[in-house]
Amino acid sequence: MELIVIALGGNAISKRNELLSIDNQYQNINSTTKFIAKLANKYRLVIVHGNGPQVGLLALQNASYPNVPAYPLDVLVAQTQGMLGYMIKQSLQQYDNVNQVACVLTQVEVDSNDPSFKEPTKYIGPVYQPEEQQKLQAQYGWQFKQDGKYLRRVVASPKPQKIIELDTIKDLVNQDTIVICNGGGGIPVIKDKSGYKGIEAVIDKDHSAAQLAIELKADHLMILTDTDAVYENWGTPQQTALGKVDTKRIQPMAIDDGAMGPKIKSVIEFVQQTGNTAYIGNLTDIESLLAQTKGTIITQ
Repeated sequence: MELIVIALGGNAISKRNELLSIDNQYQNINSTTKFIAKLANKYRLVIVHGNGPQVGLLALQNASYPNVPAYPLDVLVAQTQGMLGYMIKQSLQQYDNVNQVACVLTQVEVDSNDPSFKEPTKYIGPVYQPEEQQKLQAQYGWQFKQDGKYLRRVVASPKPQKIIELDTIKDLVNQDTIVICNGGGGIPVIKDKSGYKGIEAVIDKDHSAAQLAIELKADHLMILTDTDAVYENWGTPQQTALGKVDTKRIQPMAIDDGAMGPKIKSVIEFVQQTGNTAYIGNLTDIESLLAQTKGTIITQ
Protein backbone atom coordinates (compact mmCIF):
# COMPACT_ATOMS: atom_id res chain seq x y z
CA MET A 1 0.00 0.00 0.00
CA GLU A 2 1.09 3.57 -0.61
CA LEU A 3 2.36 5.62 2.33
CA ILE A 4 0.88 8.99 3.32
CA VAL A 5 2.46 11.37 5.82
CA ILE A 6 -0.29 13.60 7.24
CA ALA A 7 0.56 16.90 8.95
CA LEU A 8 -2.36 18.02 11.12
CA GLY A 9 -2.80 21.76 11.65
CA GLY A 10 -3.63 23.24 15.04
CA ASN A 11 -7.34 23.37 14.27
CA ALA A 12 -7.38 19.56 14.28
CA ILE A 13 -6.81 19.66 18.05
CA SER A 14 -7.72 23.14 19.28
CA LYS A 15 -9.41 26.16 17.78
CA ARG A 16 -8.29 29.76 18.21
CA ASN A 17 -9.76 31.47 21.29
CA GLU A 18 -11.31 28.16 22.43
CA LEU A 19 -10.69 27.04 26.02
CA LEU A 20 -7.78 24.57 25.90
CA SER A 21 -9.60 21.96 28.00
CA ILE A 22 -9.20 18.21 27.55
CA ASP A 23 -12.88 17.90 26.62
CA ASN A 24 -12.58 20.49 23.85
CA GLN A 25 -9.40 18.90 22.53
CA TYR A 26 -10.96 15.43 22.49
CA GLN A 27 -13.97 16.81 20.67
CA ASN A 28 -11.74 18.33 17.97
CA ILE A 29 -9.56 15.21 17.76
CA ASN A 30 -12.62 12.96 17.37
CA SER A 31 -13.83 15.18 14.53
CA THR A 32 -10.38 14.80 12.95
CA THR A 33 -9.84 11.06 13.26
CA LYS A 34 -13.15 10.15 11.62
CA PHE A 35 -11.70 11.46 8.35
CA ILE A 36 -8.28 9.83 8.82
CA ALA A 37 -9.81 6.47 9.73
CA LYS A 38 -11.46 6.29 6.29
CA LEU A 39 -7.99 5.92 4.76
CA ALA A 40 -6.78 3.15 7.08
CA ASN A 41 -7.71 0.25 4.77
CA LYS A 42 -6.29 1.87 1.65
CA TYR A 43 -3.00 3.44 2.78
CA ARG A 44 -0.21 3.15 5.32
CA LEU A 45 -0.44 6.24 7.51
CA VAL A 46 1.99 8.37 9.51
CA ILE A 47 0.56 11.31 11.46
CA VAL A 48 2.43 14.45 12.55
CA HIS A 49 0.58 16.99 14.71
CA GLY A 50 1.17 20.53 15.90
CA ASN A 51 1.49 21.51 19.56
CA GLY A 52 1.77 25.32 19.64
CA PRO A 53 -1.15 26.06 21.99
CA GLN A 54 -0.38 23.10 24.26
CA VAL A 55 3.36 23.72 24.66
CA GLY A 56 2.62 27.41 25.28
CA LEU A 57 0.12 26.53 28.01
CA LEU A 58 2.62 24.20 29.70
CA ALA A 59 5.20 27.01 29.64
CA LEU A 60 2.70 29.36 31.30
CA GLN A 61 1.88 26.74 33.95
CA ASN A 62 5.62 26.28 34.59
CA ALA A 63 6.17 30.02 34.94
CA SER A 64 3.30 30.34 37.42
CA TYR A 65 5.09 28.11 39.97
CA PRO A 66 8.38 29.90 40.72
CA ASN A 67 9.47 27.45 43.46
CA VAL A 68 10.73 25.08 40.74
CA PRO A 69 12.87 26.25 37.79
CA ALA A 70 10.83 26.24 34.58
CA TYR A 71 11.21 23.16 32.39
CA PRO A 72 12.99 23.80 29.06
CA LEU A 73 11.05 23.74 25.77
CA ASP A 74 12.48 20.40 24.60
CA VAL A 75 11.03 18.73 27.71
CA LEU A 76 7.68 20.48 27.20
CA VAL A 77 7.61 19.28 23.58
CA ALA A 78 8.20 15.74 24.84
CA GLN A 79 5.27 16.16 27.24
CA THR A 80 2.94 17.32 24.49
CA GLN A 81 4.05 14.48 22.22
CA GLY A 82 3.00 11.97 24.85
CA MET A 83 -0.25 13.73 25.74
CA LEU A 84 -1.51 14.46 22.23
CA GLY A 85 -0.20 11.19 20.78
CA TYR A 86 -2.14 9.31 23.46
CA MET A 87 -5.33 11.28 22.75
CA ILE A 88 -5.09 10.80 18.96
CA LYS A 89 -4.36 7.10 19.45
CA GLN A 90 -7.36 6.62 21.74
CA SER A 91 -9.60 8.38 19.25
CA LEU A 92 -8.38 6.34 16.26
CA GLN A 93 -8.87 3.06 18.12
CA GLN A 94 -12.63 3.69 18.23
CA TYR A 95 -12.87 2.58 14.59
CA ASP A 96 -13.24 -1.11 13.70
CA ASN A 97 -11.09 -0.79 10.57
CA VAL A 98 -8.14 0.62 12.53
CA ASN A 99 -5.81 -2.10 13.78
CA GLN A 100 -2.53 -1.08 15.40
CA VAL A 101 -1.69 2.50 16.39
CA ALA A 102 1.63 3.51 17.95
CA CYS A 103 2.93 6.81 19.27
CA VAL A 104 6.71 7.26 18.96
CA LEU A 105 8.49 9.79 21.14
CA THR A 106 10.57 11.40 18.39
CA GLN A 107 13.77 13.44 18.59
CA VAL A 108 14.74 15.63 15.65
CA GLU A 109 18.28 16.87 15.22
CA VAL A 110 18.76 20.59 14.52
CA ASP A 111 21.77 22.87 14.01
CA SER A 112 22.68 24.93 17.06
CA ASN A 113 23.85 27.68 14.68
CA ASP A 114 20.49 27.89 12.90
CA PRO A 115 19.66 31.61 12.35
CA SER A 116 16.23 31.18 14.00
CA PHE A 117 17.90 31.18 17.42
CA LYS A 118 18.76 34.84 16.84
CA GLU A 119 15.41 35.73 15.23
CA PRO A 120 12.55 33.68 16.76
CA THR A 121 9.43 33.36 14.58
CA LYS A 122 7.52 30.29 15.81
CA TYR A 123 4.21 31.12 17.53
CA ILE A 124 3.31 29.16 20.65
CA GLY A 125 0.75 29.55 23.41
CA PRO A 126 -2.48 31.53 23.60
CA VAL A 127 -3.26 34.84 21.93
CA TYR A 128 -3.16 38.17 23.77
CA GLN A 129 -4.27 41.70 23.08
CA PRO A 130 -1.50 43.95 21.63
CA GLU A 131 -1.76 46.37 24.56
CA GLU A 132 -0.58 43.55 26.91
CA GLN A 133 2.89 43.32 25.34
CA GLN A 134 4.87 45.38 27.86
CA LYS A 135 3.25 43.65 30.81
CA LEU A 136 3.88 40.18 29.38
CA GLN A 137 7.51 40.87 28.53
CA ALA A 138 8.13 42.25 32.02
CA GLN A 139 6.36 39.27 33.63
CA TYR A 140 7.93 36.43 31.64
CA GLY A 141 10.92 37.84 29.76
CA TRP A 142 9.65 36.19 26.56
CA GLN A 143 9.55 37.59 23.04
CA PHE A 144 6.19 38.42 21.42
CA LYS A 145 5.07 39.27 17.89
CA GLN A 146 1.86 40.15 16.11
CA ASP A 147 -0.24 37.18 14.94
CA GLY A 148 -2.98 38.78 12.88
CA LYS A 149 -4.79 41.20 15.17
CA TYR A 150 -3.44 39.44 18.27
CA LEU A 151 -0.13 39.02 20.08
CA ARG A 152 1.60 35.66 20.69
CA ARG A 153 4.86 34.40 22.14
CA VAL A 154 7.53 33.47 19.58
CA VAL A 155 10.43 31.03 20.00
CA ALA A 156 13.25 29.71 17.84
CA SER A 157 12.17 27.29 15.10
CA PRO A 158 15.30 25.70 13.60
CA LYS A 159 15.10 23.62 10.43
CA PRO A 160 14.96 19.84 11.02
CA GLN A 161 18.08 17.98 9.92
CA LYS A 162 17.53 14.35 10.85
CA ILE A 163 14.80 12.14 12.39
CA ILE A 164 16.56 10.18 15.14
CA GLU A 165 13.94 7.43 15.54
CA LEU A 166 13.52 6.90 11.77
CA ASP A 167 14.33 3.17 11.82
CA THR A 168 11.76 2.52 14.54
CA ILE A 169 9.12 4.45 12.59
CA LYS A 170 9.97 2.48 9.42
CA ASP A 171 9.64 -0.85 11.25
CA LEU A 172 6.20 0.09 12.57
CA VAL A 173 5.00 1.34 9.18
CA ASN A 174 6.11 -1.95 7.60
CA GLN A 175 3.95 -3.77 10.15
CA ASP A 176 0.90 -1.80 8.91
CA THR A 177 0.81 0.23 12.13
CA ILE A 178 -0.57 3.78 12.04
CA VAL A 179 2.30 5.80 13.50
CA ILE A 180 1.92 9.09 15.37
CA CYS A 181 5.35 10.72 15.54
CA ASN A 182 7.33 13.97 15.23
CA GLY A 183 4.62 15.56 17.38
CA GLY A 184 5.02 19.31 17.62
CA GLY A 185 7.75 19.05 14.98
CA GLY A 186 9.77 16.66 17.14
CA ILE A 187 11.84 17.12 20.29
CA PRO A 188 14.66 19.49 19.23
CA VAL A 189 18.09 18.03 19.96
CA ILE A 190 21.68 18.79 19.00
CA LYS A 191 24.60 16.35 18.91
CA ASP A 192 27.76 16.74 20.95
CA LYS A 193 30.55 14.42 22.12
CA SER A 194 28.30 12.68 24.65
CA GLY A 195 25.36 12.17 22.29
CA TYR A 196 22.13 14.08 21.83
CA LYS A 197 20.86 16.76 24.17
CA GLY A 198 17.80 19.02 24.08
CA ILE A 199 17.82 22.64 23.00
CA GLU A 200 15.39 25.50 23.63
CA ALA A 201 13.21 25.57 20.50
CA VAL A 202 10.01 24.34 18.82
CA ILE A 203 10.40 22.90 15.31
CA ASP A 204 7.82 23.77 12.67
CA LYS A 205 5.64 20.68 12.26
CA ASP A 206 5.21 21.14 8.48
CA HIS A 207 8.98 21.29 7.88
CA SER A 208 9.37 18.28 10.17
CA ALA A 209 6.61 16.34 8.37
CA ALA A 210 8.29 17.06 5.02
CA GLN A 211 11.67 15.89 6.33
CA LEU A 212 10.07 12.73 7.69
CA ALA A 213 8.20 12.10 4.42
CA ILE A 214 11.45 12.49 2.47
CA GLU A 215 13.34 10.11 4.75
CA LEU A 216 10.49 7.56 4.62
CA LYS A 217 10.21 7.94 0.82
CA ALA A 218 6.48 8.52 1.28
CA ASP A 219 4.17 8.47 -1.74
CA HIS A 220 2.15 11.47 -0.53
CA LEU A 221 2.55 14.41 1.88
CA MET A 222 -0.69 16.01 3.07
CA ILE A 223 -0.66 19.29 4.99
CA LEU A 224 -4.15 19.73 6.42
CA THR A 225 -5.22 23.13 7.63
CA ASP A 226 -8.36 25.23 8.16
CA THR A 227 -8.37 26.65 4.62
CA ASP A 228 -9.53 24.72 1.58
CA ALA A 229 -6.55 25.57 -0.64
CA VAL A 230 -3.60 27.87 -1.21
CA TYR A 231 -4.77 31.28 -2.41
CA GLU A 232 -2.96 33.84 -4.51
CA ASN A 233 -3.51 37.46 -3.44
CA TRP A 234 -5.03 36.28 -0.18
CA GLY A 235 -7.26 38.79 1.58
CA THR A 236 -7.80 40.93 -1.53
CA PRO A 237 -10.66 41.10 -4.07
CA GLN A 238 -8.32 39.30 -6.48
CA GLN A 239 -7.73 36.24 -4.30
CA THR A 240 -7.79 33.02 -6.29
CA ALA A 241 -7.61 29.40 -5.12
CA LEU A 242 -4.83 27.35 -6.70
CA GLY A 243 -5.70 23.83 -7.85
CA LYS A 244 -3.10 21.66 -9.56
CA VAL A 245 0.27 23.44 -9.72
CA ASP A 246 3.94 22.60 -10.08
CA THR A 247 6.63 23.75 -7.65
CA LYS A 248 7.79 26.54 -9.95
CA ARG A 249 4.29 28.03 -9.94
CA ILE A 250 4.12 28.41 -6.15
CA GLN A 251 7.80 29.07 -5.42
CA PRO A 252 7.23 32.87 -5.06
CA MET A 253 4.80 32.14 -2.20
CA ALA A 254 7.38 30.17 -0.18
CA ILE A 255 8.20 32.95 2.28
CA ASP A 256 8.70 33.07 6.05
CA ASP A 257 5.36 34.70 6.80
CA GLY A 258 4.36 32.49 9.76
CA ALA A 259 1.24 31.46 7.86
CA MET A 260 1.02 29.61 4.52
CA GLY A 261 4.65 30.26 3.50
CA PRO A 262 6.27 27.52 5.63
CA LYS A 263 3.68 25.00 4.39
CA ILE A 264 4.51 25.87 0.79
CA LYS A 265 8.24 25.64 1.50
CA SER A 266 7.68 22.19 3.00
CA VAL A 267 5.69 20.75 0.11
CA ILE A 268 8.14 22.15 -2.46
CA GLU A 269 11.04 20.45 -0.67
CA PHE A 270 9.18 17.13 -0.50
CA VAL A 271 8.12 17.18 -4.17
CA GLN A 272 11.55 18.20 -5.43
CA GLN A 273 13.34 15.60 -3.30
CA THR A 274 11.00 12.66 -4.04
CA GLY A 275 9.17 13.46 -7.27
CA ASN A 276 5.94 12.52 -5.49
CA THR A 277 2.76 14.52 -4.85
CA ALA A 278 1.91 16.89 -2.00
CA TYR A 279 -1.41 18.41 -1.00
CA ILE A 280 -2.54 21.44 1.01
CA GLY A 281 -6.20 21.67 1.97
CA ASN A 282 -8.93 21.22 4.52
CA LEU A 283 -9.08 18.22 6.80
CA THR A 284 -12.71 17.57 5.82
CA ASP A 285 -11.64 17.24 2.15
CA ILE A 286 -9.02 14.56 2.79
CA GLU A 287 -10.49 12.03 0.32
CA SER A 288 -11.15 14.69 -2.32
CA LEU A 289 -7.57 15.91 -1.96
CA LEU A 290 -6.27 12.45 -2.79
CA ALA A 291 -8.72 12.27 -5.70
CA GLN A 292 -7.29 15.68 -6.77
CA THR A 293 -10.75 17.25 -7.00
CA LYS A 294 -10.27 19.74 -4.13
CA GLY A 295 -7.46 21.69 -2.50
CA THR A 296 -4.06 22.54 -3.89
CA ILE A 297 -2.15 19.65 -5.46
CA ILE A 298 1.59 20.17 -5.93
CA THR A 299 3.64 18.14 -8.40
CA GLN A 300 7.11 18.45 -9.85
